[in-house]
Amino acid sequence: QQNRRPVDDFHGLSPEQMYQMLNFPFTSPELVRFPTVLDTEPSAPLLRLFSLMTEAFGEQGLKTTAKGNLPRQFCRESALTYWGDETYQERTRYGGINKEDDFSDLHITRLVAELAGLIRKYKGRFILSRDCRKLLAGHGLAAIYPKLFRTYVEQFNWGYRDGYPELRFIQSAFLFTLYLLRRYGDTWRPHTFYEDSFLRAFPAVLDEIPASPVMTAEEEIRNCDTWRTLVHFAGFLGLATVEPFSEERFYHQYRVKALPLLHQAVQFHLSG
Repeated sequence: QQNRRPVDDFHGLSPEQMYQMLNFPFTSPELVRFPTVLDTEPSAPLLRLFSLMTEAFGEQGLKTTAKGNLPRQFCRESALTYWGDETYQERTRYGGINKEDDFSDLHITRLVAELAGLIRKYKGRFILSRDCRKLLAGHGLAAIYPKLFRTYVEQFNWGYRDGYPELRFIQSAFLFTLYLLRRYGDTWRPHTFYEDSFLRAFPAVLDEIPASPVMTAEEEIRNCDTWRTLVHFAGFLGLATVEPFSEERFYHQYRVKALPLLHQAVQFHLSG
């Protein structure tokens, strides 16, 4: 009975529900459901880049570089389309896009799409998989998004995108952050609200951080949680708007608000 009572630090979730969220997010239909096809065509930065790739691949595919990456010209053109002229000039001021890795969002999209089995390499070219063509023909991006979402959560290592310690637990707790966004995301809130909630719910995570002369364990957890969960996950996958309102050199501040796609892609069955 104790395990079924709501806990304040879990924002109304019980220990039993939290255990399910952390360990069985995709197999707990009594708590949450992830539709395999969305009701409407979704929009997200990840999907914009995926669409640019599928358009470029077409029927013939797109030739890979010698290292098996996307070609430089395509990366440059995609960055210009994705960012717009002004942001492109700003971001390439001190170094252009000479390889796929120089355009991180595109690089991550390509890796996740491959992990999801939506694109593959064949005879030196990137091509769309049979499964991808079938999904696009049947339901378009409404069927593609759930596959990219689940792959991003289950197979892609979030730590690959930043220089923070491994901290795999932050990725394991993705559903708790989405639960918070569903509960509180109707209004703008500072990113620190979500950092505070994460640390209150999981204080033991501080013990996973090795000693550092640069920042405290708490500072490192906070920065890592914001970048990985809010900016690179919720923002990149179109589940929330994560908008910078201060760009001090070493400390970015954001305000966060849920987007309609969150309610479509992640359907909670919880009161409150």
